[in-house]
Amino acid sequence: MDPEPRPVPAPVLRRDLLASGVGDEELRRLRTSGRLVQLRRGAYVGAGDLAPEERHRQTVRAAVRTLSPDAVFSHVSAAAMHGIGLWRVPLDRVEVTRNRRSGARTVPSGRFHAAALAADEITVVDGVPVTTVPRTVVDLARALPFVVAVAVADAALHAGAVTVEELAAAVARSARRPGTPAARRVLAAADGGADGPGETRSRLLLHSCGLPAPATQHGLRDPAGRFLGRVDFWWQQARVAGEFDGRIKYGRGLHPAGDLEEVLWQEKLREDAIRAEGVAVVRWVWGDLRNATSFAPTVARLERALDRVR
Repeated sequence: MDPEPRPVPAPVLRRDLLASGVGDEELRRLRTSGRLVQLRRGAYVGAGDLAPEERHRQTVRAAVRTLSPDAVFSHVSAAAMHGIGLWRVPLDRVEVTRNRRSGARTVPSGRFHAAALAADEITVVDGVPVTTVPRTVVDLARALPFVVAVAVADAALHAGAVTVEELAAAVARSARRPGTPAARRVLAAADGGADGPGETRSRLLLHSCGLPAPATQHGLRDPAGRFLGRVDFWWQQARVAGEFDGRIKYGRGLHPAGDLEEVLWQEKLREDAIRAEGVAVVRWVWGDLRNATSFAPTVARLERALDRVR
């Protein structure tokens, strides 16, 4: 049985602490001892080891109690509230959009956008008003670096939080906003088969290096129909499989009481069964994905494997 998830402490505001009788001196002691952790000015959360995304969600939950009613959390903050995977995205500021023509500004604790915001582009998550997933992904696609934005779109698609059609409609609605051409490029490159940013980065490098486009997350079976496994990238004609970062990937879902050595052994057996069917398997890791130069040896191995049918 999986262990019970640890409860996440709720954020608390300084004004509420003072109203409950906690004085400034006691508040300082709580912060010094680590029993309270500051999320933003005037907002705290009980001690706990929060991941960056969860810390940002708690900051949003605290901020919603201090902002005006027309504030809708958007961009990075909306993605965090929706649970969309964020990679290489700064989480130090909450982001808010107001349905206004002017008034955009950035302060140390937040970024405030002024933009048209229709009623059907707003939803509520855990009591917090946020932009919908399609609007959120497109807002980020207009603003983030290309690879980072594609990773966000891939994560939303892979999780089933949005469809390609919904993203296309959201891009069309943003036609007059800055960055829309970039958002179109992101949508064209997105693939819901990517199970994590490493696979997104891999796919984009494969394309930029001129390799033929592979299928993603392809299931393999032997001639008797027995399922052998799912590979990250698949070139059908050459029967070549590409696998990114297997060691980390196969440890992801490991139960806390599980045996990583056993998981890796089962992965070896899986790969042996795949190779026995005449499939060439090429693996690479994060270190190979820094740039085209570091990826070149992997490209060479893939090209040799693909050349078998040329």
